[in-house]
Amino acid sequence: MLKDKDNRPYVPWDVMDSFMTQAFMKYGLPEEDAKLCTDVLLESDRRGIESHGCNRFKPIYLDRIKNGILNPITKIDVIKETCTTAVLDANDGMGMVASKKAMEMCIEKAKKYGMGMVAVRNSSHFGIAGYWAGMAEKEGMIGICGTNARPSIAPTFGVENMLGTNPLTFAMPSDEKFPFVLDCATSVIQNGKIEYYARIDHDTPEGLVISREGEILTDSKQIIKDIRSEKAALAPLGGFGEDMGGYKGYGYATVVEILSAALQAGIFLKALEGKNEDGSIRPYHLGHFFMAIDTEAFMGLESFKKTTGDILRELRNSKKDPKHSRIYTAGEKEWDVWQERKDKGVPLTKAVQDEFIQIRNECQLDIKFPFE
Repeated sequence: MLKDKDNRPYVPWDVMDSFMTQAFMKYGLPEEDAKLCTDVLLESDRRGIESHGCNRFKPIYLDRIKNGILNPITKIDVIKETCTTAVLDANDGMGMVASKKAMEMCIEKAKKYGMGMVAVRNSSHFGIAGYWAGMAEKEGMIGICGTNARPSIAPTFGVENMLGTNPLTFAMPSDEKFPFVLDCATSVIQNGKIEYYARIDHDTPEGLVISREGEILTDSKQIIKDIRSEKAALAPLGGFGEDMGGYKGYGYATVVEILSAALQAGIFLKALEGKNEDGSIRPYHLGHFFMAIDTEAFMGLESFKKTTGDILRELRNSKKDPKHSRIYTAGEKEWDVWQERKDKGVPLTKAVQDEFIQIRNECQLDIKFPFE
């Protein structure tokens, strides 16, 4: 059995696909939706973004369905629509299903009118944002998307978690083997990364999380508890304070919060905690926004791809720091990870292995994992 550098076993992609799809269906998802949600999670692992892949299968999706705060059957209502825009209501269903519908509408509108933008209300976690921006890129378009999330980030000079990790994501076609994909949170670190650190008993690096008393925290397992109980907060991009430009990350997180909430007249900031006044849990009611811009409406796809590729190549070929042998552009590392993993599979930590065995037994699935 193949193992990665951390001695984690690799599980073949087809085994993971079959297992997760069947488990999603056992939890009530229609087959087509189950396949989509599985693909979104696996795409994260294909790119090496382990904070949003198989690690989150049980806690973010299955547990929420079991707890009654995530609807396995996604009913999507069109609240408002124009030639170039729309507002959808996901009715607290699967965020991935609503996101696919939203970006499909964006692409369709962009093909007709050059641009399309769709906002979604009453949604849930939609996986990696790059999956949805990438849908537009595959059609030769510029894809843009963002989402708000439960409060995690403290504003500059603050210690209270107010903003979500709020990714602002872009995908653009190029003439290279891989597109330009910038998919990252507006915080220095995201909750999923800390959850991953907690699973492997690894401390969170200093300077990324602050307590209500202004102390820097590093104990990953304790940080997860403290963030959920509002005793700790993440730093925005640039860090705490203004010296390293933390106000910029704070500002961009706020932009995403406004676009995710205001375009669809949804809730925001502390209201996204997923709790009722009595402390009981409820659906998160997240908001998303999606855009597709047709490059043919400007100077054409081939021209756009060549210029994009030229920019990326010139950046990578610029003078390097003597301590580093390579300069990367966004999307390149993820492409490299896929080249390494495509014939190997998904590396799983011991904690996720145990979760998968538990889910397999609970759902009575006829699957045997290579790590058993």
